[in-house]
Amino acid sequence: MTARLDIGAVLRLILSYAAEMVGAEVGLIALREPDGTLKVVAFYGIPAHLLPRFAPLLTDLPRLVDLQQRTGWQIPDLQRRLNMVASAVGMPLEQIVSLPLAVDEELLGIIYLLRSGGVAFSHDDRRLLMAFAAQAAIAVRNARLYSELVAEKQRLDAVIENSADGIMILDPYRRVETINRALLRMIGRRREDVLGKHCSEFLALRDVTGKNLCQGRDVEIELPRQGTVYAEGELDRPVGKRTVVGVRFTPLWDEAGCLRNIIVNVVDITRYREAEEMKTTFISVISHELKTPVALIKGYATTLAREDAHWDEETLREGLHIIEEESDRLNGLIDNLLDASRIQAGVLKLELGDVSVPQLARQVVERFSTQTEKHRFELDFPEDFPVVLADEERLRQVLNNLISNAIKYSPDGGVIRVGGWADADQVTVYVADQGIGIPPEEQGRLFQRFYRVDSSLRRKTQGAGLGLFLCKSLVEAHGGRIWVRSEPGKGSTFFFTLPRR
Repeated sequence: MTARLDIGAVLRLILSYAAEMVGAEVGLIALREPDGTLKVVAFYGIPAHLLPRFAPLLTDLPRLVDLQQRTGWQIPDLQRRLNMVASAVGMPLEQIVSLPLAVDEELLGIIYLLRSGGVAFSHDDRRLLMAFAAQAAIAVRNARLYSELVAEKQRLDAVIENSADGIMILDPYRRVETINRALLRMIGRRREDVLGKHCSEFLALRDVTGKNLCQGRDVEIELPRQGTVYAEGELDRPVGKRTVVGVRFTPLWDEAGCLRNIIVNVVDITRYREAEEMKTTFISVISHELKTPVALIKGYATTLAREDAHWDEETLREGLHIIEEESDRLNGLIDNLLDASRIQAGVLKLELGDVSVPQLARQVVERFSTQTEKHRFELDFPEDFPVVLADEERLRQVLNNLISNAIKYSPDGGVIRVGGWADADQVTVYVADQGIGIPPEEQGRLFQRFYRVDSSLRRKTQGAGLGLFLCKSLVEAHGGRIWVRSEPGKGSTFFFTLPRR
């Protein structure tokens, strides 16, 4: 019995042995639940559907501590309980013995053995059964402890496997014993390709701050006796996007002071690093975008105000025009920043009304056509394009941003087409250009705040990276969506939808 660790098998073995030893026809084992009640977990000699009729043997017992202190584990009025059971099951059960399953005065449960006939359980029967029960209790405790250990390991494995952060357990030689799904996703590997391998084969960091213990030589010298070692860096991945991680190495020492394991926690901090880079970019871009018009306004105003100069009418008109133009540009940048702030705070309001999108697009195109000689504009709306319920000024803002980008990012000119079509539930509007296009890896981030495609042309064009973010937010505020299709060198087409009503 003590060699078995499956608690179900142990209980069935205990019960069958005990019943055979004394010729019992019926047997039960009830184990103690956390709330102190008894629950039948093994039975012998009876069908399962009769188990509820043995309830008198389990209910209304005195407190189990009192059983030990006052009666030596003997259950009072046991014969009366037996008579109730025998009547309920319709069996001539006349003799019963109860055996405690107890270890170190802790009651784990009770064995009941029942038989018919008038011969009572003898003193020798009881002595034999008590000795047997003592061994059985040890087997039950071992099996229960093993079951709890297995359950605890399963819980721990589930926690590790389903953790959002990467977790890995290394042996003292830094070979992988355990690795979870999150870390496998980060490194782009399969579990079978990683287990048993040295962690430096796939957790090599570039531009590391701190120590990367996967590449150290003497790990026991490098690891602290208390605390952890932290490192940051970019993962070397076979394929996939850039991933920046923070890695924490925590050693586990045994009682003799020898290294047992290293727990490695890996956190994907890519978005935090990108946020820092975006913040830096924002400060740089905004500083530049604000300084340029301010410098021009101040320069022209100072020049035109000089008392020692007498400007002709044409020079005055040109200077004032530039001041007005740069003031409008500065005002537009401030408005964009305010709109981005309102969107982030969730307080952007729409003034809804009936809007003719083709007419609105025509107005926007006419304004832009006077600003460029390289580009040709085409409108492509069907005559029956429906009126939509929308905020006209916000839609004008969307079209302004999309057409402005189309002009900026097609420096060699070409056709810019604005059009759309209608379905039963929504309308779709598009702006297409023949410009430089957008790399596939950049397209997923186009609509983020302050993000601008990394290209030489970007560095020559003005902008704070807010236009497409505002387009996305304004379209979604109307209940629509926006997306892009583009290939490098073949131009870009931006689409957005609006509900018809």
